[in-house]
Amino acid sequence: MNNRKKRFLTSERIVILGFSVLILFGTLLLMLPISSVGKTGFLDALFTATSASCVTGLVAFDTATHFTIFGKFVILLLIQIGGMGVVTMTILASMIFGKRIGLAQRNLMKDSISADKLGGIIRLTRFIITTSFIIELSGAAVLMIDFIPRYGFIKGIGYSVFHSVSAFCNAGFDIIGGKQPFSSLCIFADNPIINIVIMLLIVIGGLGFLSWDDIRNHGFRFRKYRLQTKIIFTVTLILVFVPAIVFFFFEFEKMPMFNRILVSLFQSVTLRTAGFNTVDFGMVSDSGKLLMIILMLVGGAPGSTAGGMKITTVAVLYASVVSVFKKKSSATCFGRRIPDKVVKNAAAIVALYFALFIIGAMIISRVEGLAILDCLFETASAIGTVGLTVGITPILTGISKAILISLMFLGRVGGLTLVFATFSQGDDSNKLPQESITVG
Repeated sequence: MNNRKKRFLTSERIVILGFSVLILFGTLLLMLPISSVGKTGFLDALFTATSASCVTGLVAFDTATHFTIFGKFVILLLIQIGGMGVVTMTILASMIFGKRIGLAQRNLMKDSISADKLGGIIRLTRFIITTSFIIELSGAAVLMIDFIPRYGFIKGIGYSVFHSVSAFCNAGFDIIGGKQPFSSLCIFADNPIINIVIMLLIVIGGLGFLSWDDIRNHGFRFRKYRLQTKIIFTVTLILVFVPAIVFFFFEFEKMPMFNRILVSLFQSVTLRTAGFNTVDFGMVSDSGKLLMIILMLVGGAPGSTAGGMKITTVAVLYASVVSVFKKKSSATCFGRRIPDKVVKNAAAIVALYFALFIIGAMIISRVEGLAILDCLFETASAIGTVGLTVGITPILTGISKAILISLMFLGRVGGLTLVFATFSQGDDSNKLPQESITVG
């Protein structure tokens, strides 16, 4: 019986079950009268709980005005647990209560943070948890410099903590409010303190826990980093500055120079799963929205608080394309050969994400009668766990919200995690005869 239970409760299924329980728990709490000013029905509570647990940021209501202090605390708790990972927070609870952490839990932790080895996993977990809280508290402390004079002592501290956690976990939830609902951080578009702190928190959270471990062990000696960390840092720099340059010259050219720089950089950073915005995306051109969709799908690093297909997936696929063009037998990067299995996984992830976000957008466009590009923006935001919107999410009907809920859940737990949890894993392909086909 125990062996059968172990075979059924694979790492993938435990992660999915953990997030499902967290979302259900959050849904029930958000439905309570104490959580909101008005009534919150089951579907909207489920949507909000899924968005918070999957650190997405898409909302059915304006968080600042609809939810009470208790409701905002529930959302913050869901963001923290969802961002750090259900498994990580479970391990933390075991450490606090002095429970023994067995081999099964260590294996589960290894899989959940995409670690490359089991040895030292508890030490690494302690480092991740401690560093995360230090970064969040540091971010909150700097935000207080602006928020306390602006909103008062108590509210200023609350706002600082909430937005620091939301930014670090790449959630994108805000409780600022503004001149109009769903305005996110638009009132701070020209505020250097808020912009820089939020951007740093987003980037640090999206680098991945193993990247932090490399920095701790090797400092800034880039050559000593593992291949994954080298790829993450390189691609992150490219995806921050290249889109920012495009936005600077082609999207926000009418703004004053200083605002233009801040806005261009902020949108480039936040698009890869953070969910805050300092401009109205309704003013962005169609070509700009298409670039934003691509960035949202890419996301952050594996084993991080960010979602998306992951930058390593895109890098591996790019290396594979280059190897084909150069007639190499294997994909290579930084003087290392990438295993064929990794290339296959990358191709499968990209195909899965593109298929689901396009099909979801087509259904929503048909059901709601909305422009396909706007629907593609929302589905990319959902499956990339970004949370940015062109303003259509609050007006969607039940079917469309259910699609976004499914995409947010899949985007957080991971496409391959869901597939591996659903289907049995076996390999009898080597027994079949081989035959070549022509492609391209």
